[in-house]
Order: sequence, then structure tokens, then C-alpha cells
Amino acid sequence: MANIIEITDFTAPELDVYARLTERQLRSGHGLESELFIAESPKVIARALDAGFEPLSFLMEERHISGDAAPLLARCPGLPVYTADRQLLEKLTGYTLTRGVLCAFRRKPPADFLSVTAGARRIAVLESVSDATNVGTIFRSAAALGLDALLLTPESADPLCRRCVRVSMGNVFFLPWARIGDSPADWAARGMEKLKAAGFKTLSLALRGDSVDIRSPLLKAEPRLALLLGAEGQGLQPGTIAASDYVATIPMKRGVDSLNVAACAAIAFWELQA
Repeated sequence: MANIIEITDFTAPELDVYARLTERQLRSGHGLESELFIAESPKVIARALDAGFEPLSFLMEERHISGDAAPLLARCPGLPVYTADRQLLEKLTGYTLTRGVLCAFRRKPPADFLSVTAGARRIAVLESVSDATNVGTIFRSAAALGLDALLLTPESADPLCRRCVRVSMGNVFFLPWARIGDSPADWAARGMEKLKAAGFKTLSLALRGDSVDIRSPLLKAEPRLALLLGAEGQGLQPGTIAASDYVATIPMKRGVDSLNVAACAAIAFWELQA
């Protein structure tokens, strides 16, 4: 049976995870027993449960208790379910709840990049891609188009931040991913060497005169390929491009010279499927 708790005190500490802690504080476990993330909407929450993440509590509109959230509550008997009407919840959280349901989950220990890429044929590396919407979209495309894993440099957005989880439609829970590089300096100094030592040929997606067409049969024929995608605006670091085995571009028309990084990723993933 669900443990329904009607919200009467907005300052209650058990609501901090939803109302007062930042994404950074949730990720670091600030003042908490463990590191957490928030999943939003019944579908995404169900996917987190399917992936084996441990739920800690719910926050939802009253109408969802016997509606969209009922199957979730049946899977989590006894879990605290904090509830109020939509207006009160917007006042508490500061934003409109997507589909009216949030769930706090405990994070799993971080994976090692060698373990998530073992046996992989196609991976992507996100270098300083800091926009959570772009990272979430890239995860969704990578899952749909058959990539085996994603790696993120230290300055890239957290895949388990609320927006990234929602935009990815929960695909961050199923596609293997890990950080590469202990710091930006470590990635810059040794990141490309680590990829090559793991058996990958490296491909930078960048605008350069000597680049090859992304549709080149040479690229598709590579047995193990790591596609590198750069930050919004500035793209990949010059040192990353210089250290790559290949540099490729997506042919474009009407004078357009670049695309959003998430759009580039989807095109490249499609073209380079193993």
C-alpha cells in the first residue's frame, strides 16, 4: 500500500531533494546518505525502475495517485509519496511538473570507461558538451541507432541531471556510459591515448580542409571506431582533432556550414552503424 503524505510544511527536510538542493548537490550527495538523481514522468520513472535503480520517494499531484502513477506505486509499496495539488507543487518546486510525477532515486556507482567499452564497436565521446538538452538528445539517438556506449569528458553535462534524463526518455539508464579523464587537463593530456590503447580508431567530426566525407566507406569499414563530438559553439579542441586518426564532415547545402551537435551526432551515428 502506498504511504501517502500530504504536504503541509514546505520547509520539511524530506522535501529538500525536490525543492532546495541543486543538481550539483544531488550529484555529490550534499547532506544526504547517498548521491541522488530525479526522474520525471511516469514513463521515465518506470524505465529507471526497470534498469534497477533504487527509488527513495515520490512527489506527485494528488490526481495521479490513482491515475498514471498507480502502476509505479504498486511496484514500490511503502515508499513515501508526497502529494499536493498542481498549484502547491509548482510553488514548492519552482517549475511545472512534467506529467505531474517526480521520483528521487539513488545513483549507482560510476562505471569505468574500459568496462563500458569492452567489446564495443561504435562509441561516441562528448568533449565538453555542457548543454543537458543536447546530451539527452544524443543519448536517445545513440540508443536508437545502435551505439554501444557513450563517454563524456569532465566538463560535459551530467547524464543523470533531471533535464537530460527527461530529454533522453530514460535511455541514459540503459546505454552504457562513463566519464573519461579525471579532469579537463587529464583528458587533454591523455584522453586520446586512452581511446587508442583501448583499441579504437578515433574520428573527429570537425570543419577542416582535409576532412573526409562522413559517408566514406573507409570509416564504415573500421572494426572499432570512437566518434568525437565537440562543445556547442567552439567544437572540438585543436589538440583532439590533431590527435585523431580521421577527421570527417557532413556535406551540407545552401551555404550552411554547421549543425547543432545533437543533429550532427544523429547523422553520424546513422552513417557509421557497424
